[in-house]
Amino acid sequence: MGGYLFKRLLLAIFVLWGVATVIFLIVRVVPADPALLIAGTDATAEQLDQLREQLGLNEPLYVQYGQFLLGILTGDLGDSYTLKVPATDLIASVLPNTALLAVLACSLSILVSFPLGLLAALRVNRFTDRAVTFGTLLTQALPNFWISIVLLLVFSQTLRWLPSVGLTGPLSLILPTIVLALPFISVLTRMIRNGLLEVMGEGYIQTARAKGLSERTVIFPHAVRNAAIPVVTIVGLQFGGLLGGAVVVETVFSFPGIGDLLVNSIQQRDYNVVQACVLVIAAVFVIVNLVVDLLYGFLDPRVRLAQ
Repeated sequence: MGGYLFKRLLLAIFVLWGVATVIFLIVRVVPADPALLIAGTDATAEQLDQLREQLGLNEPLYVQYGQFLLGILTGDLGDSYTLKVPATDLIASVLPNTALLAVLACSLSILVSFPLGLLAALRVNRFTDRAVTFGTLLTQALPNFWISIVLLLVFSQTLRWLPSVGLTGPLSLILPTIVLALPFISVLTRMIRNGLLEVMGEGYIQTARAKGLSERTVIFPHAVRNAAIPVVTIVGLQFGGLLGGAVVVETVFSFPGIGDLLVNSIQQRDYNVVQACVLVIAAVFVIVNLVVDLLYGFLDPRVRLAQ
């Protein structure tokens, strides 16, 4: 287990380094001048040069890259050009909102997917199975922003049951949570259905039935437990994906999370905040998947041996 843990940690560090490098290069390709953004169009050439010097923008690219990596190691991701506060403070103020949204969406997905997947597997090739399959495919095919707009029109504008934008209380979490959870429910339901169908065809399930065990005993202690192992991996991957999907949802609902902060920072060309937001989202994704890999290796020793 120690060797497996070391390899996964080393891989996670390399992935984070690669993500940081890509983020740094992409941000530098954007044709915008932060000094002009901060000083305004009325600033003189001397004032712009002085500001670029203060921001370190006149340094060679490799020097800026070294300072960027050193800042990551020391927890200093720079200051916002527009708000004049550390980027880490901005992220710390909104990240709990996004984390709450992601946890709620993930919990809702698991609660809905397991009964649907189980029901579809037990009624395979019948109307229930076809209805669940059609519903999950349709839900996944529809874009998040379209679903968001429809829900806003129905529940906020027409029925006036739920608030439309912002984070004003528990009710304001309902629509963003549903929109964020729907694609996850589709993936997880099909995964559980197919996993159960595969497991229920195994020899040990037939043996359990031949022993005269009840169908409930065969399904829950045996089939569901074994079918749940690959689902753990999917939950981890999708949880990381929820943070990326939150960018669209938070923008539509004006939800004060890291996705909304990222979009606003891109519009204002606030390099440091953009870098910090993307880096934090990537780091959370890598950490969640590292935990899932370790959990998967713990649950199934064959994974550790295969490494």
